Amino acid sequence: MIDTHTHLYMPEFDADGGGEAAVRRALAAGVGHMIFPNVDLASIDPMLGLAVKFPDKVSCAMGLHPTELGDDAQSTLAAVMTRLGDGKDYVAVGEVGIDLYWDASRRDEQMQVFDIQCARAVELGLPLIIHCRDGLEETLEVLKGHPGARAVFHSFGGTQADVERIRSLGDFYFGINGIVTFKNSQLREVLPVIGLDRILLETDSPYLAPVPKRGRRNESAFLPYIAAHIADNLPGESLESVSRVTDANARHLFGGL
Repeated sequence: MIDTHTHLYMPEFDADGGGEAAVRRALAAGVGHMIFPNVDLASIDPMLGLAVKFPDKVSCAMGLHPTELGDDAQSTLAAVMTRLGDGKDYVAVGEVGIDLYWDASRRDEQMQVFDIQCARAVELGLPLIIHCRDGLEETLEVLKGHPGARAVFHSFGGTQADVERIRSLGDFYFGINGIVTFKNSQLREVLPVIGLDRILLETDSPYLAPVPKRGRRNESAFLPYIAAHIADNLPGESLESVSRVTDANARHLFGGL
């Protein structure tokens, strides 16, 4: 079972053994591999410092999150892209994208930064880990300029119409996390439209803990709850088949793991 999006390196884990303990709990729970996406300049060293302790179990992605552009976005982006380098140390460019929920005033700047990172991902042959919140129109507009891009729409919580729009533009994947377990979530009805062959499992730890852990700090050890819920809402699927197929999906998109 692969957690394709988790931030176990964040300070939220410091209180009970840190990220190293969280990784070990995940491994004990049956999570065989984890992908750490970067967020900003400050998160790079903690992320890499934790990942190096588990070289066969953790991979990293490098990118600049749309809500973390800072006062000088171009300078910050240049520094992050320098750390990305030739991309050989990373499995993806991410997490990147558009977030107009927190600050719609920086729409054009977010689109520009996303566009640059998309171009770099295509150049390096790396997939994108896309953060899209209240910005699907803008995200798709940027992606139209990069027909060779491969990507996962991380933390997907959209509608059937959203899935159809995304799939009409490219053969993208959808990251499904604890949102699918929430009582009022409409995502369960959308799972068959996505199809198991385009689903990636993720937790987005420390956020969005699934039922029955909702309200707690999330962690990768909770991934089996998400997988089980997906299996319960896809006719004919079992926990074993969901784990097997989503692992294959992750390896296909991220190049082996």
